[in-house]
Amino acid sequence: MNEQELRDLIAEVADGKLSRRNFVRQMVGLGLTAPLAGMMLAHSGVAYANATLPYKPEKAGGGGLLKILLWQAPTLLNPHFASGTKDQIASRIFFEPLAGWDKEGNLIPQLAAEVPSKANGGLSADGKEVTWKLKRNVKWHDGKPFTADDVVFTAEYAADPATAAYTTGAYSNIKVEKIDDHTVKITFKEPTPFWADAFVGVTGQILPKHHFGEYKGAKSREAPANLKPVGTGPYKFVDFKPGDILTGERNPDYHIPNQPFFDRLEVKGGGDAVSAARAILQTGEFDYAWNLQVEDDVLKRMESGGRGRVSTVVSGDIEFIILNTTDPWTDVDGERSSIKTKHPTLSDPKVREAMNLLIDRDSIQKFIYGRGGTATASFVNEPKQFKSQKLKYEFNIEKANKILDEAGYKRGSDGIREKDGKKLKYVFQTSINAPRQKTQAIIKQACQRAGIDLELKSVTASVFFSSDVANPDTYTKLYCDMEMYTTTQPQPDPERFLNQFVSWEIANKENKWLGRNVSRYSDPAADEAYKAAQKELDPVKRAALLIKVNDIFCEANVILPLLSRTRVAAGANNLMFDHSGWDVDTWNIAAWYRT
Repeated sequence: MNEQELRDLIAEVADGKLSRRNFVRQMVGLGLTAPLAGMMLAHSGVAYANATLPYKPEKAGGGGLLKILLWQAPTLLNPHFASGTKDQIASRIFFEPLAGWDKEGNLIPQLAAEVPSKANGGLSADGKEVTWKLKRNVKWHDGKPFTADDVVFTAEYAADPATAAYTTGAYSNIKVEKIDDHTVKITFKEPTPFWADAFVGVTGQILPKHHFGEYKGAKSREAPANLKPVGTGPYKFVDFKPGDILTGERNPDYHIPNQPFFDRLEVKGGGDAVSAARAILQTGEFDYAWNLQVEDDVLKRMESGGRGRVSTVVSGDIEFIILNTTDPWTDVDGERSSIKTKHPTLSDPKVREAMNLLIDRDSIQKFIYGRGGTATASFVNEPKQFKSQKLKYEFNIEKANKILDEAGYKRGSDGIREKDGKKLKYVFQTSINAPRQKTQAIIKQACQRAGIDLELKSVTASVFFSSDVANPDTYTKLYCDMEMYTTTQPQPDPERFLNQFVSWEIANKENKWLGRNVSRYSDPAADEAYKAAQKELDPVKRAALLIKVNDIFCEANVILPLLSRTRVAAGANNLMFDHSGWDVDTWNIAAWYRT
């Protein structure tokens, strides 16, 4: 299809002669992704879709109790501190952004009256301004009105370095101003091709100024609302026992007519993924379970029970390993894995290259994950135009041994390689989860054949993914030699996803380990390419810059991608839920109902 034919199709969508859905299908048929097709329409002045899950109930309430199972239990309810997905999911029940992402990558207005576009005047021609019009007559759960003041405050709160917010990167280089009580304008320093970051999706949940105003900056962790939220969402807070159970009740003043359907909501934490799957698919004790990182054969057997169904959606999530190039065993000013230190052996590129060859990705996919993931060598895999085509993976124990031999690492009497008195012995940690422990075992076995000794460590998921700054076992602390987990891509564009690779996001004591670069590794070339991509309006050039950032870290073998993950959840057969791979599971919980 040539450029003129594409422009003609877009014009037909704008005129109503061609449906968005059929346009997206044609683009997918040409090898593009649904999210890219949606963004293409938006950049051409065609407004985003305004509906996602058809909602059939004719009145709010009457649905009784909705029971959700998050086997990784939430520990806090402030979305701007929620570095773990479990806390983001729980927070989204009460707080809302201006817009969220549906499973096709469309922006859906939530607290916004409409999604900005060139057609409605919300996007400037030079790519430097975005104007959001807010819904009117929206109330906070305490009855106070939601206004532009809350939106402006949220940006100030998140951007303040002393707040140490997980979302700082989305707000630190923008100007947000109030036009009137129901209009805000964002001004970017440079042309910004992907503007849907601040106030959108995971990073965009709006906080009430009257509850957090006194707690911006150094006092941010003292706010009572961190554990007792007052939001605008479909459910009002009732009670929360961190690490255990969260309860809510229907918001009678919710701003969408006839929603929500359920009267009460219960989010139970704890257990494991297998038990969560069983509670939906076999026993029917719960209505919905998230993140079913369960061997696919086990899920298929459970589905035959007939109580529930498994839902898999495309996402940009990645299961991967970090090799720590800093020293996790040396304390510097109250901080281990400090960038002021150097790992005794993993700072050697040859050791990291050998480690990457000792991962049997194909077996991990085939025998463990099945529908849950596809083997990959690239950190970014979706949308496809951002995936590196030159990165390839290989499982080759013989080649790994040769590399280590040539690098001067000799086997000792115990069979473990060493050089200059430094042994290739590593602590390899991840969360407690059957597929992850089996993956660890596969990698350990291959490493043994190459003279590398791995001590396998597994941490309770609610601890591993906790935002508790006092806990040494959180994944952001990286107080080990290597670790494995899944990181979620929160939008159908990898720009924010890749800020895990920039120097100014390095997790450390100063930012309470909420910086997104958990690896601590940095490269000036990656920083330069990332900054260039942030202002590059040509989509082809921008994609190339972001791929370069991806390649620098993958080729350095600091980041070892394993599987491009689909998002796997399960729901009761009679539950209608809106499962998106580009936002958290509760992004549109207001529209869930039971048939």
